[in-house]
Order: sequence, then C-alpha cells, then structure tokens
Amino acid sequence: MPAAGVGGVGRALDVAAALERLRGRIVDAGGDAARVRVVAVTKGFGTDAVLAALAAGIPDVGENYAQELLSKDSALRDLSAEPGVRWHFLGAVQRNKVARLAPIVSCWQCLAREVEGEAIARRRPGAVVLVEVDTTEVPGRNGCPPGAVPALVRGLRAEGLDVRGLMTVAPPDPEGARRAFRAVRALADDLGLPERSMGMSDDLELAVAEGSTMVRVGRALFGDRPARRDIAT
Repeated sequence: MPAAGVGGVGRALDVAAALERLRGRIVDAGGDAARVRVVAVTKGFGTDAVLAALAAGIPDVGENYAQELLSKDSALRDLSAEPGVRWHFLGAVQRNKVARLAPIVSCWQCLAREVEGEAIARRRPGAVVLVEVDTTEVPGRNGCPPGAVPALVRGLRAEGLDVRGLMTVAPPDPEGARRAFRAVRALADDLGLPERSMGMSDDLELAVAEGSTMVRVGRALFGDRPARRDIAT
C-alpha cells in the first residue's frame, strides 16, 4: 500500500479509504466488519496519524512505547480536553511506567506476568487487560506460555482486573500463524474470554478466519512506517 497522505484532510481521506479496504478484507475472510474491532497502531507515526484514525471513525489506537503514547496523548489534549481516543498499550509492561500510563490507557494488551497486573491494579483498579500468549517460542519474545495462561488469568482476576481476553503475535509463516490463532481461540473459549486480539496487516485474514475479534493494524492504514526515531521507552 502506498504511504498515506501528509497531514490534515489528505491523510484523513487516505486513512478512511484504507479502512474501507481493510473492512473488505475482513468480510472476504468470513468476518463481520461491524464486530471485528480495528486498533490503529500508530507506533512511529506522528500525532497526525492518530487524528486521521479518529476522523476515519477509529477510536481505538495502539502504541508500543510508553513515552510515545504519553507524548501523543499530551498533544491531543492540547487540542481538545476530550480527544476521544481509547489507548491500547501494546508493549511489554514496564512497572516503572505504569503510574503515568494507568490514568489514560483503556486496554493493556500484553500482560505476561502477574507482577505486571499487580502494578496496574494498584494504579487502576478494575483495568481492562488482555493476556499475551506466546505462540512463537522465540527466545526473548514477550508472552505467557499457553499452559500457564489459565493460572495467570486467575491471578489477574484475583487482583481485581477485568481480564477480557487473549492476544498473540503469530509466527510469520501462514501455517504456523493459522495454528497459533486456532490455539488461542480454543484457549479463550475454554476460559470463557470473549476477546481475541489476533492479526496484523499481513496476517489478518488468517486471524479473522480463526475467530479474531480485534486486529491491530498500522501499515495497512497508514502506509510504510517512517524510519524509526530515537524514542525513550
């Protein structure tokens, strides 16, 4: 997909058109575009990307880095006291960042350890969280092993958190991704969890076909990400 237009009305129109194409992909994969939530991932893009997503009707915006989320939220609040964005934190949870993020994050998508939940619960009782399931077994990758997910869900609920579902980043190969999405859906069903955050720009069709309720999309909405800036996390 070509890069989105620069700034203002041009970028808003580009993102609105990209969203229509994205919804078409969801439908073609057998999903209901009205029921599969799109989270616009603005990592590496400017605040104008967030504004374009909001203008296109996407209130759910995801960020991977704490400082980037905080900076964009501050910029939006300079424009409006109620910017209308629902922030999803998509990065590994660093407990020293929780105090600043807790008042503004609507959904924490990547919980992998109970201590992370404890930190969030202290600052935001009843916060909405998803457990990240490690389906790649790549060393250093964030996530909870599938077999440990039920115990983690119980522990987070005991902290008073609202555990809505599971999230995963699938392996890059199609068959591996399909197996991963299918396993996460089965695990969510077994635990009675309604949300399955599965699928990104390249693999959302596979995710939707396997029961995703939420896709996290950056490039398919905004074009190629700019060269990464130095960002404090």
